[in-house]
Amino acid sequence: MDAYHALAVSYDRLTDDVDYRQTVEFYQKIMEREAVRPRTAVDLACGTGSVALLLAEAGLQVTAVDLSPEMLTVAQQKAQELERPPLFICQALQALHLPRGVDLAVCALDSLDYITDPGDCREAILRVYKTLNPGGIFIFDVNTPEKLRAMDGQVFLDEDDDVYCVWRGEFDEETNICSYGMDLFQREGQVWHRSFEEHREYAYSQEQLVGYLKEAGFCRIRVYGDRSFDPPRVGEQRFYLSARKGVRK
Repeated sequence: MDAYHALAVSYDRLTDDVDYRQTVEFYQKIMEREAVRPRTAVDLACGTGSVALLLAEAGLQVTAVDLSPEMLTVAQQKAQELERPPLFICQALQALHLPRGVDLAVCALDSLDYITDPGDCREAILRVYKTLNPGGIFIFDVNTPEKLRAMDGQVFLDEDDDVYCVWRGEFDEETNICSYGMDLFQREGQVWHRSFEEHREYAYSQEQLVGYLKEAGFCRIRVYGDRSFDPPRVGEQRFYLSARKGVRK
């Protein structure tokens, strides 16, 4: 089964330890440093819309893009109470095409790693560049290759009263891809339903991603640690990048 098909309805419960607000606050700190004051934004690979909703609540006009119709359905339900809800679009990032340009593009929670073909990743970054208005900024994070390699052979468990999830990691050095099979048990009344999904992430290095950003035309490319302005440290689980369109000073 495709990633995030059965998982969509349980995703927020299984990730309730993720602090999306801190992630958006880090975006804001980066933009303060870069003197960027966006009015429009796109949340790429938006999932269930947690980041998109925070951006909309901050007053931005938001477009939210994801490849999973099931995740977008959940996101739309969560956005119903907003005065200015995001515009939700079902697209692959390497085929990104928005009706208008934006000042800010973000891609949270290692979503870019899910593009397991480096050529597609390069194309996705080029599409983001074309989507941004002059002076716009792209901010995203990925898992470190060290983290993905360490997942090889690991077994993880997530659960609450209505969901039980077991996933097993495997890293392939030849393809540079971490795969994890996910057995998902979801309760509906007195009945438990079992499903299986496979998730795959490519271990992109800093050098690769900086190269793709430069090829696309980005400048002022910065690499950060995990929600830190210090460079990524050995053993860190995640690193962030920011890049500007048409601003070279």
